[in-house]
Amino acid sequence: MGGAFVAAAILARLGGRIGLPTIPLFILAGILLGPNTPGFVLLEDQHDLEMLSALGLVLLLFYLGLEFHMDDLKTGGRKMVVAGSAYLALNVGAGLAFGFALGWGTSEALVLAGVLGISSSAIVTKVLVDLKRIGNPETKPILGIIVVEDIFLALYLAALQPVISGADDVGAMLADIGKAFGFLLLLAVAARWGTGIVGRLFDTKDNELLVISFLGAAVLVAGIAEKFGVADAIAAFMVGLILGNTGSRGRILHLVHPLRDAFAAIFFFGFGLSIDPGDLPSVIWPVLAAVVVTLTMNLLAGLFTARIYGFGPGPTANVATTLLARGEFALILATMAAAAGLDPRLSPFIAGYVLILAVVAPLVAGRSYWLARVLPGGKAAAEQQQEEAAEPAPAAR
Repeated sequence: MGGAFVAAAILARLGGRIGLPTIPLFILAGILLGPNTPGFVLLEDQHDLEMLSALGLVLLLFYLGLEFHMDDLKTGGRKMVVAGSAYLALNVGAGLAFGFALGWGTSEALVLAGVLGISSSAIVTKVLVDLKRIGNPETKPILGIIVVEDIFLALYLAALQPVISGADDVGAMLADIGKAFGFLLLLAVAARWGTGIVGRLFDTKDNELLVISFLGAAVLVAGIAEKFGVADAIAAFMVGLILGNTGSRGRILHLVHPLRDAFAAIFFFGFGLSIDPGDLPSVIWPVLAAVVVTLTMNLLAGLFTARIYGFGPGPTANVATTLLARGEFALILATMAAAAGLDPRLSPFIAGYVLILAVVAPLVAGRSYWLARVLPGGKAAAEQQQEEAAEPAPAAR
């Protein structure tokens, strides 16, 4: 664990000198020091960091929930559902069509629909934080799309597992979907009407007790969610959403910040450990084609979202580029596909696809003004956005 922190820090500092974002550098550190790359191996088994990586994902999404106000859901919930549904329809639909076009099989196409269709909540969150866009107007629909994706994800996983494993018990499948939906509904009710009670429970002036309380709540609810077939990420988001509407919100945001950054680095390092660069050449052309499909669908989804919200070219470009990354969910699907004995080409395909987008997405998002420049009326807005991106960050205290 110490070696992972140090390696990630060294590469991030070196990359920062030439303006590279931290996410691909943390992933690169995992690749270089993992069992799939010649040379010094820090960790033989990626599962050695599994719990710490899971904690990194939970804290990233918990922080995202803290930043997401209930008022945003009340005032813009319908728009968020429409934008999220459109994003899923475009990307999941394109992924399904792409899977059938490859001719690897129906179960494989269903897996690829999820791989190409669902963004990485962890990477999207980190991009928004790194680029200091949390307060931007287009961030609200981006977060809304992530919420819709995660709700879809819980239902999708519950339905997909029996299908790819060859199960024919429709009743059991419907029961799993019902459990997942019921748990999400319970969290939604708590977020809507339970903040007063929760606020009193977390009302303490002692920072030590507050850290232990919010960290325990986020991890516990995330763990319970997994038992109900719900992604731990969306459960952590909901806990953050609930606490974000209490009087302790400001202090929790301040206290969770270093924890989020530290364990997010471990999450992306562990992500790199799982990638074998040697598998990429055998599926390079399908991977590149899938990347082009994803770029195209995200652009269309960004334009549609911008039309709903009345955004200009700058925010439109931000929406289209920020949601590009694919990550933890795709790797879960790769594991499920391997366990079900599906086409062996799926695993290297998913690894190559995720690796390329995990590296490219933060770079593209940081230079979204290039896309804004070619959109209608975008030249002036892009120049302003580029000037803002070039401004030095305020010195840390």
